[in-house]
Amino acid sequence: MPNNLIRRLIILGGLSIIGIIFVQSYWLLKTWDIKDKEFDQTVNIVLRNVAERMSKYTKTLLPKSNLIQRRSSNYYAVNINSAIDAGLLEQYLLQEMNKQSLNIDFEYAVYDCVSDELVYGNYCSNENPDEKEIKRPNKLPKFNNLVYYFVVRFPKRESFLLANRNMTLTLTLLSILAIVFFLYSMWVIMEQKRLSELQKDFINNMTHEFKTPISSIKIASDFLANDQNLKNDTRLSRYIQIIREQNQRLNSQVEKVLNVARLEKDSIELKKEIFEINQTLNDIISNESLKMKQGNISFNSNISPVSINADKLHFVNVVANMIDNAIKYSNESPIVEISLNDAGKDVLLSIKDHGIGIEAEHQKKLFDKFYRVSTGNVHDVKGFGLGLFYVRNICLAHGWQIAVQSEPKMGSEFIITIPKSKEV
Repeated sequence: MPNNLIRRLIILGGLSIIGIIFVQSYWLLKTWDIKDKEFDQTVNIVLRNVAERMSKYTKTLLPKSNLIQRRSSNYYAVNINSAIDAGLLEQYLLQEMNKQSLNIDFEYAVYDCVSDELVYGNYCSNENPDEKEIKRPNKLPKFNNLVYYFVVRFPKRESFLLANRNMTLTLTLLSILAIVFFLYSMWVIMEQKRLSELQKDFINNMTHEFKTPISSIKIASDFLANDQNLKNDTRLSRYIQIIREQNQRLNSQVEKVLNVARLEKDSIELKKEIFEINQTLNDIISNESLKMKQGNISFNSNISPVSINADKLHFVNVVANMIDNAIKYSNESPIVEISLNDAGKDVLLSIKDHGIGIEAEHQKKLFDKFYRVSTGNVHDVKGFGLGLFYVRNICLAHGWQIAVQSEPKMGSEFIITIPKSKEV
């Protein structure tokens, strides 16, 4: 994944998280404020109704102003111009609370003019009338500007408001979990990218370091192969030939790794040129045939001459890779059939073998990097699983299409669709 894309993901993800936190915090505060206002309005209705019923009972008039005063979030005072019967007050409070469906615990106290103290009344619970676990306050604050009044306190106000916001809290928790998961995912992505970069750097450095000894071995083996004394020794000549073949094979594998590294870094540059494809294929087949100990490669073209506009080096590598795969996955005497067919504006390049074939379940992953079709415990086919990955990426870079047709034990056919050049 490119660094620029990761940066964009992190920036967009960070902005999204900030936006979610802002919106969620806003709605939490807004919801709390609304619920608090609803609670205050309901309490005021309850206390006003209680005060009116008390005034009717004592046949006195209620104050025209400051009937209900709120000292704190859960503490209210009700001003009444007459003595208060605590038992009757509790009955009225419970009745009015039930009418307004305000199912919350409360406690009340009545002001005593003689002792100048608030006399604690009772703790009342709508859900459990016998509940006594709430700690009684040592001293309730008084209202010095009132004469006859009673106070009501709601010790469970916060939990009551929270209980009515289960859905909001649930969504908030889900949002927090989503944010934590996103942050963890980004950390995992960054860590995996760091490890991947270390791995790529190691492989690139290793393969580049291999190039020097490979070149030295090639020079030394070529010198020995041309020595007249060694040519006369059949055994030594055979050893030198083995060294040259294995050195060439090692160099080929290193080149594949380097080519894939260039593809991953998007640093591959296509140097397109117009060339005649039939002649180029004949040259490739001649070179690849020299490597074969047995079997043969045939070429059939029903369109000649025809030119394409492509990077010749990569085109040669693609065809060579396909032929190499066809040979590796064939029987003891491989037969590779290469054909070139006319398809209007395009040419169809087909590389077909009569080897072991590929099962349908493996064909979708065939062009993935490092993927190799399983051959059980037999490891007679060597390679890194990079050849077809390279082939696909070169085809994509040119805008070509590649398809595979294969059946187990019937062989495989790879077809590349290449546009014809408009210039000759």
